Amino acid sequence: MTSSSRRGFLRDAGLGLGALAVPWLPAWAQPVSAGLAPALPTLSGTDIALTVDHLMATIDGRPMHAIGVNGTLPAPLLRLREGQRVRLTVTNRLAEETSIHWHGLLVPFQMDGVPGISFPGIAPGTSFTYDFPIVQAGTYWYHSHSGLQEQMGHYGPIVIDPAGADPVAADREHVIVLSDHSPLHPHAIFTKLKQQGGYFNYQKQTLAGLLAGRDQPAADRRAWGGMRMDPTDVSDVTGATYTYLVNGHGPTDDWTALFAPGERVRLRIVNAAAMTNFNLRIPGLPLTIVQADGQNVRPVTVDELQIAVAETYDLIVTPADRAYALVAEAWDRSGMARATLTPTPGLRAEVPPLRRRPLATMRDMGMGAMAGMAGMHHGMRDFAAAPGLPRTPAVQTIAPMPIDRTGEPPQGLADAGHRVLVYRDLVALDANPDPRAPSRQLRIHLTGNMERYMWAFDGVKLNVVTAPIAFREGERVRVTLVNDTMMAHPIHLHGHFFELVTGHGDHSPRKHTINVAPGGTATFDLTADAPGDWAFHCHMLYHMHAGMMQVVSVRSDPAPGAGA
Repeated sequence: MTSSSRRGFLRDAGLGLGALAVPWLPAWAQPVSAGLAPALPTLSGTDIALTVDHLMATIDGRPMHAIGVNGTLPAPLLRLREGQRVRLTVTNRLAEETSIHWHGLLVPFQMDGVPGISFPGIAPGTSFTYDFPIVQAGTYWYHSHSGLQEQMGHYGPIVIDPAGADPVAADREHVIVLSDHSPLHPHAIFTKLKQQGGYFNYQKQTLAGLLAGRDQPAADRRAWGGMRMDPTDVSDVTGATYTYLVNGHGPTDDWTALFAPGERVRLRIVNAAAMTNFNLRIPGLPLTIVQADGQNVRPVTVDELQIAVAETYDLIVTPADRAYALVAEAWDRSGMARATLTPTPGLRAEVPPLRRRPLATMRDMGMGAMAGMAGMHHGMRDFAAAPGLPRTPAVQTIAPMPIDRTGEPPQGLADAGHRVLVYRDLVALDANPDPRAPSRQLRIHLTGNMERYMWAFDGVKLNVVTAPIAFREGERVRVTLVNDTMMAHPIHLHGHFFELVTGHGDHSPRKHTINVAPGGTATFDLTADAPGDWAFHCHMLYHMHAGMMQVVSVRSDPAPGAGA
């Protein structure tokens, strides 16, 4: 396609989009999108005004209450440029405190937007101006860090163009924001989880399934039942209450992205869900990963990837002259978000059915390569495996033999039948900025209690933490996260990038969020180069709300255990 015909295509598509405009959706998320064309309305420049308020939206034909920004759900796209400075004035029209965290952006800690840690929050009826330089490029997002507002729609995408040439060549780009939305108020969801951790799990094993030879055999069911463990307990909040969204559209809304056949199309994928990891694929179309968490990686082509809560991935696809279904299954396969990629509005592709839901295994229990069920009950509660952990109610299980699972497909995708992205596939495009070896090591346990719905770092919930995790400014630390629970946890560190220890030396992938597999470990090297106090937490919203959060403090004075 020539440049003139491409411009004509964009213009014609834009005329159709205008006729379909929906008032609560921002321009980039309208029902039919021609992509991020230069003429598309976005928020950019040096001074940007954002207003947080309640709104009503219609999702799959149902009216839904939400919290939006500038009257839209999702929030407006912020398009910035590396090297500029930006002032973002946020006005709060809610009857409660609000905030905005710039997820993945390297900003002074006072501008990070976490109430009680980096600033006091934005009181009702007041405004706060965030003022910071843009020191990076890539795909990021922003969201509330106040209460459970993020669950109600308080999130939006950020695209930062590089100061120089972009190493990723594309003819067109689309932003794809995945999320989950419920008609239940988020506090009602949390209350139900506190009352019964598996309240939303409608996919439990049944007698009918046993008689039909599905799922676990009888002996395994008895053993797991004796331990009061449920192998179907993959996700806390499921499609029983959630509608899974693409750019604010439910599955029957069918958000549509246009392309011209043969184009290189860049898909900027953001997982802005509260509680849902998504398994993303486009049947019939290979996906070439070119960026992870805003950082360029060597291109790697796969058929499917799991994008955990708070992660971003940029993909390149080259579609032919046909329609494709973009499918984002919830990780427990209780529902899906979906959209259509098509050269012609109205042309649809067949949407595959939901695949069989996964079951937790012994590896998810932290049994490593152990075989058989003998001794499992004792092993999952043996503090000898983690002698430093306190015996608190927030430590229900301890992984006896946790192993590094960054080279394994995510839970439920081992038998996908095609190539699935694993963390070890990611290799940084450029050499890491700090090649030093770590001077010390830190081991942090991810713990929980599903029966009481308590989550914590090292068995200590945030509300009883007495001291931050301390780092000396400039030091290099190797951190190993040990997941003692049977649920994956996407762990996010504010204000920093870290390098995953996955065997790639000075080209280790740099990320701000790492999904730690159940019963597994994940290791990263961190340069503590951002002075201040920073949030460090699981990005499953209700896990964070239930206590899985800490404060990382970076100071110029020596940190405990940091050495001379």
